[in-house]
Amino acid sequence: MRLYDGGRAPNPRRVRIFLKEKGIEIPIAPVDLGAMEHRSDAFAAINPMRRVPALVLDDGTVITESIAICRYFEALKPEPPLFGTGALEIALVEMWQRRIELHLLAGIQQVFRHLHPGMKDHEVPQVAAWGEANKPRVLEFLALLDRELAGRRFAAGDSYSVADITGLIALDFMRAAKMSVPAEFTHVGRWYAELSARPSAKA
Repeated sequence: MRLYDGGRAPNPRRVRIFLKEKGIEIPIAPVDLGAMEHRSDAFAAINPMRRVPALVLDDGTVITESIAICRYFEALKPEPPLFGTGALEIALVEMWQRRIELHLLAGIQQVFRHLHPGMKDHEVPQVAAWGEANKPRVLEFLALLDRELAGRRFAAGDSYSVADITGLIALDFMRAAKMSVPAEFTHVGRWYAELSARPSAKA
């Protein structure tokens, strides 16, 4: 088993944090995104989508997409549960994981990909207007999330979950996108501080 990883990029980091929380160690094969290794024919033979992360199992099966990889390891090692337990909690974790991914992480990624000079060879063409258009969308969702977090410790309830991991990588990635969480979002700030203090956040 080998995990093809992309350093500080959000999705590979999401898997590494998940594995750290599970106490799972597997061999890591670094993929240099700056050198465009993910666009190479050699990597396309592993993942034709030319994206990281990619998990290659011992029988040669390849699993891509970070949440799919996390679900695989959740099934292998259910404790601690990071996708929830019981019908209601599983549904709430799924709901908040999807909301945070679609309305926070994806928006920040669009800001980064379309406005950061270092992405001009990765995002062709860069559309600056689209990058700018996503900034207020990110802030609008953060305002909603702040109101929600006023009443609970973690994204989906009282237990840490994959939704919190997605939130952490999204908020950390705001720096690369030259964005920041407004000071008035105190509940998001409290949540982010707690997530950042976990040992897994260093993965």
